[in-house]
Amino acid sequence: MSATEYLRVERLHAFYGESHILHGIDFTVRRGECVSLLGRNGAGRTTTLRALMGLTGRRTGSIMLNGREIIDMPSHRIAQLGVGYCPEERGIYSGLTTEENLLLPPRVGSGGLSVEELYEMFPNLAERRHSQGTRLSGGEQQMLALARILRTGARLLLLDEISEGLAPVIVQKLAEVIRDLKSRDYTIVLVEQNFRFAAPLADRMFVVEHGQIATEIAQDELAGRMGELQTLLGV
Repeated sequence: MSATEYLRVERLHAFYGESHILHGIDFTVRRGECVSLLGRNGAGRTTTLRALMGLTGRRTGSIMLNGREIIDMPSHRIAQLGVGYCPEERGIYSGLTTEENLLLPPRVGSGGLSVEELYEMFPNLAERRHSQGTRLSGGEQQMLALARILRTGARLLLLDEISEGLAPVIVQKLAEVIRDLKSRDYTIVLVEQNFRFAAPLADRMFVVEHGQIATEIAQDELAGRMGELQTLLGV
């Protein structure tokens, strides 16, 4: 395993019941890198994140996290190793305030951001700290879902469609936060339908097709391979 390699996924197969969704996914992520999983709906991108967290049914293959095999670990143990998952549905508790939601998950590492640091990163949340989860806008809920895992001390962030359905000003704010997190040496796997959001942030892009990696495109190759990418994504 390379000294800079943080996550290595090899021959990953995943199933929901009898449905075989991932058919041998292979990719790597270096420490401090942001990679994006691109693809059409149903390609297997979200299932890849869920499989990394142990949230699918049966899975086979290898998932090496910082040199440690986690394919057979339960989800709570994977989280304790510093993996933070931000699902598309966000999982905000409607009966709790913003701050109560923020404080809910346990810490898994010593490097978690403090509540005040998070309020500085997300000023909207500071203004809404006493508001119930049901009163937050979609953008505020997304900020809260991301802030919540940053407080835990997780260093590998699995982010699923965090820009979906949000106002451009919120999407721009989330992009700024991801750039900030990269500068702090967080490692990020970003599943995105919004190519314009993902492309400037990702050091490398993997196109997922039929539960496999169809191609890999580095940031400096993007301009010359846009035609290929558009064909694969159907845009």
